[in-house]
Amino acid sequence: MGKSFVRAMNLIQKTFLPTGKSHSATVIFFHGSGDTGSNLVEWIRFLLGHDMTFGHIKMIFPTAPLQKYTPLDGEESHVWFDRKAISIEAKECRLSLASIYETVGELLKTEIDAGIPESRIIVGGFSMGGTLAMHTGFHINQALAGVFVISSFLNRGSIVYDSLANPSSKTAKQLPQFLMFHGERDTLVPIKWGMETFNNLQDLNVKGNFVPVRNTMHELKKSELLQLQEWILSVLPPLESDLTNKL
Repeated sequence: MGKSFVRAMNLIQKTFLPTGKSHSATVIFFHGSGDTGSNLVEWIRFLLGHDMTFGHIKMIFPTAPLQKYTPLDGEESHVWFDRKAISIEAKECRLSLASIYETVGELLKTEIDAGIPESRIIVGGFSMGGTLAMHTGFHINQALAGVFVISSFLNRGSIVYDSLANPSSKTAKQLPQFLMFHGERDTLVPIKWGMETFNNLQDLNVKGNFVPVRNTMHELKKSELLQLQEWILSVLPPLESDLTNKL
């Protein structure tokens, strides 16, 4: 058993199996910096009044590894990767990103090996988790069904843009569908960073929607989660076999 596989398994802190009899799709939801998958689940539960579950979709809320984080003066934190600063102008720490790519790749492989095709997997996240989701769906594996992000951005000169601008022979014919939320009053990650990211991705043939959220800072809102649930079901609708298994 490889080290990357073990690391991937250690990341899974909270998983919700489909509430129905079939499992035909998977959603991986990455938390923001300094958080955990379990805390994200509690946050969503508080806002919705219940867990985010679906009849045929498995929900995975991993927890980032504990590692040194430069914006915290090198203190350890649960972060997906290191970065020089929380700024759209900062250069990406690509060595740190490469390490988490391997782990996320194993998370995806586990689902694919369980019989879930790439086209039935969505990745998404809040803040840093949303950044990782964009790296996952538009750089690591462009055959996924969708990517959603909340209060996130890509650095200028991101490797994601390079990947989309220079497609390889293995590039998927159709890029993942995209949904992006951003609070209009976000001061940690200004909405202009999110809009710049979205516009750059659109210029590189990513199709999706940008949703400004009024009176919202760097936070999750119930309205976002309700729209997100509808979007997930539109991208990953039940298969005929899922409906048959309900009978």
